[in-house]
Amino acid sequence: MIVFLAKDKPNSLELRLANRENHLKHIEKVKNTGIIHFAGPLLDEEGKMCGSLIIFASEDLQKIKDLVAQDPYVQAGLFASTEFLRVKKII
Repeated sequence: MIVFLAKDKPNSLELRLANRENHLKHIEKVKNTGIIHFAGPLLDEEGKMCGSLIIFASEDLQKIKDLVAQDPYVQAGLFASTEFLRVKKII
């Protein structure tokens, strides 16, 4: 499995919201391929969205990077930082 972890740029909630509908359409399309195990927004102390977490049920890092590059959030420049992390599912 591969985890995609992204943190939004400061003060970018409006940018996130402006691209959310297209982002969700993209995630739904990718989910229908069976490659997404879990996806959801990160929340700050006030409960506002401030990043993204996607767990992919795949080991194909290049394929995942290609899918993430097509995400409207990525294309809009929402993220201050991104990471791709390999994980081993135990439970």
